[in-house]
Amino acid sequence: MSDPRTSGGTRPVERAKRGALQSGREVRAMFGRIVPRYDLMNRIMTGRRDLAWRKMVARQVGKAPLVLDVATGTGDLAFALREAGAKRVIGADFSDRMIATAVKKAAHEQRTGTAFLVGDALCLPFADGTFDACTVGFGLRNMVSFEAALREMRRILRPGGRFVCLEMTPFRRPILGPLFRVYFEQGVPLVGGLLSGDLKAYRYLPRSVTAFPAAHDLADLMHEVGFTDVEYQLLAFGTVAIHTGLRPAE
Repeated sequence: MSDPRTSGGTRPVERAKRGALQSGREVRAMFGRIVPRYDLMNRIMTGRRDLAWRKMVARQVGKAPLVLDVATGTGDLAFALREAGAKRVIGADFSDRMIATAVKKAAHEQRTGTAFLVGDALCLPFADGTFDACTVGFGLRNMVSFEAALREMRRILRPGGRFVCLEMTPFRRPILGPLFRVYFEQGVPLVGGLLSGDLKAYRYLPRSVTAFPAAHDLADLMHEVGFTDVEYQLLAFGTVAIHTGLRPAE
């Protein structure tokens, strides 16, 4: 779905600038606790569709020479990027336990062309214009400032570089909405709590999605921080969105 509006349009973006419901310290600790069952829960919650969505993101990036995957978690999107033809991929995450798991997966599965490091999305340890593409998968809503995170990811892109964001989006359809809320707000925390032993973490998940900007508001914010050619595509009956944008050529 193309979104031709610019930041000069009438739709406000102020509500899209807020950040995660918890502090960075709390979010980091939460993800550190659920690492052992993180991949399993992703598959269960999405019916394994998360793998297909990551491949869609990877195809958007294509054969970019150097890609940064922010909030890489256990590395699934970084690996998908390599499989789709990206020459070299660096995965960054502020959870050292997530990064340790990604490194182990890369070694166990003999993945090449990927490297992983601990890094904060709001202060990435790279110079301006370093990367040909930047991705973030299911991580933006956990950052303490959506606006600051987007500005930082734009900063490390070279002029003309592509940004791709895969994220859940609030589901507000009048008919299917109540059914989805029962599944997401009751079923997911129950299963997640049983499998991970951390009910609190999986209660946070639906709340974080409800508080996240709608797809059109996120597109407006991307315009405001300086991305051009912003587009988004809704997936899974409107519960997931892929946003793309470019750092303008200078």
